[in-house]
This record gives sequence, structure tokens and C-alpha cells, in this order.
Amino acid sequence: MSKPKVGLVGGGSWATAIAKMLCKNHEIINWWVRNDGTKDYIEINKHNPNYLSSVEFNPEQLQLTTDINELVEKSDWIILAVPSIHLEACLKDLKAPLDDKFVVSAIKGIVPGHLKIVGEFMNEQFQVSYDNFGVITGPCHAEEVALERLSYLTIAAQDPEKAKMAAEGLACSFIKTKVSKDIFGTEYAAVLKNIYAIAAGIGHSLGYGDNFQAVLMSNATREMNRITQHISPIKRDVKESAYLGDLLVTGYSNFSRNRMFGSMIGKGYTVKSAIVEMNMVAEGYYATKSVYQLKKVLEVKAPILAAVHKILYDGKQPAKVFARLANKLN
Repeated sequence: MSKPKVGLVGGGSWATAIAKMLCKNHEIINWWVRNDGTKDYIEINKHNPNYLSSVEFNPEQLQLTTDINELVEKSDWIILAVPSIHLEACLKDLKAPLDDKFVVSAIKGIVPGHLKIVGEFMNEQFQVSYDNFGVITGPCHAEEVALERLSYLTIAAQDPEKAKMAAEGLACSFIKTKVSKDIFGTEYAAVLKNIYAIAAGIGHSLGYGDNFQAVLMSNATREMNRITQHISPIKRDVKESAYLGDLLVTGYSNFSRNRMFGSMIGKGYTVKSAIVEMNMVAEGYYATKSVYQLKKVLEVKAPILAAVHKILYDGKQPAKVFARLANKLN
């Protein structure tokens, strides 16, 4: 059986890392980028001008386009790898049907204005069946993929054959993959871990040490489990890599932009100044508002989420909020 034609949407670091994985297993990949300048640069210079520029591509393997409809029409399965805040804009001109496409999200955020994870958004806005939807989750940082350091991915899909197909399409000498059926739990966990990484960064900058960080991550794991079980009450083990592993690497790694964002907030940066200085998207900032609204509807206990929300959206002093949070952790 011939390999499916793969389409990739996104031009950032994570999309570039996924392109590198795909090129190991596919002769040609279709790749949508935002503008002609990026498209032309990659075709001529063999690397992304803005992200992970050390990753070199063979231009003969890439069919680059700025036309989302062209990409969809040429592809059997489509990987979405743009920040959640840009997803709606990237798909605004999409007219080509997605009925027979396998759509896979590598996005770790909530779609603003909809309060939906990507799977729910694609189902409601583009009629993508959950049987035709998948999720890519870590633990995996794009920067380590660029360095070809051993990394792990979990691909979740309700259809095990499609999950297996995607897992085989991404696996290579430095990427190990496994599959799961938990499309809702893995996607919500990927969103939540960014919020908890912001908390880890804030705590670090406030002078809380490794002992506190360990307790914070332990409590975050249980909080993640409570929220995902309220949303999708199935049997899952949050100690698996797709949940706990992704949480730990995002909470502790120096590559984590969400931890970096939290660290800046803990040092006294305003939210606006931190976003401007980072020049990268910290998905956890946008997710905090949406998940906090969801928390109130679910009436689930989530003190870490509530603490981050107070700091980012209510303007509360991080030191005072964390002093109260520390008394709630165990």
C-alpha cells in the first residue's frame, strides 16, 4: 500500500521539527507556510529563516505553498502545527472539504473565542469527524528534535489504524512513537501542562526551590487528572509519558517557553512586556483564561490553575498568590 500524502500547516519551530521528522519517512511532503517570503527562502536556502535554522532540508522533498486549499487538496492527512491563537486565521480561506482527510493536531492550546480544544473546534467548524482526528503530544521539544536528541511522541486517535499510520510516519532514529485512543485526555493534558509550566516559572523566579517544584508538579499531576476526568471520564493513567512526561519536560526544561514566560512574570514583568520580549507564543497564557472558565463550569478543584489566573488576568501580586498557594499544596 502506498504511503499517504502528508500536508503540514505551520511555519514555526514545532512545524519545522515535524517537517524534519516527516522527511525521514516520506519522499515528498506538502507544507503550508504563511507568506511567499518564507516559502521562497526555504526553497532557495534549504532552511527556515526564522525557526530552527540549523535544520537543513532537501528542497526536492518539499512542495511549499501559501494556499491552504492547495495543501488540503494534495494531502491525505494534514498536521496542524500553528499556535492556537493563529489557527482560525490560517484556516479562514479554507474551502476544500476535509471529509476524507485525517486531521492531526500538534497544537497545545485552546482556540481563542471558542473555548475549544482543536479537536472540538475542527469538529464544530469544519465537520471533521472524531474518527478522522488525531493528536500529537510529547514529551518532545522542537529544539531537541533539531539536535536529533532521542525524543518520544504519543499519537492519539480513535481509529487505531490511523494512529499507527501517523506514528510510523513520524518515527525515525531519534523519534520513538506510541499510540493511544485518548484524543480528549491527551489534548487537554497538553493544554494544561503549559499552564502548570507557567506556575513553575513563576515559583522559580520567586525563589522557591526544587523541593517546592517537586510538590508543585505532584499537585499539578493530580489537578490535571481531576480536570481531564471531569471532561472525559475514561480509564487513563496520567503517569504515562503523554501526560506526566509532557508535564515534567514543560515544567522543568530551559527550552520551555511557558516556563520562561512564567519566570518573567515572577521577576516583575507585566504580561504585555513578557509577550513582547519573548517574541514567541506562550500557549499557557491564552489557555489559562479559557480553562479557568471551564473550571468554573465543571466546579472542579484546581488551585494551581486558579493561582495562575489571578496573576495573569486579575493583576494579583505573584508573591502573595504563591504564598497562599503553597499552603494549599500537599
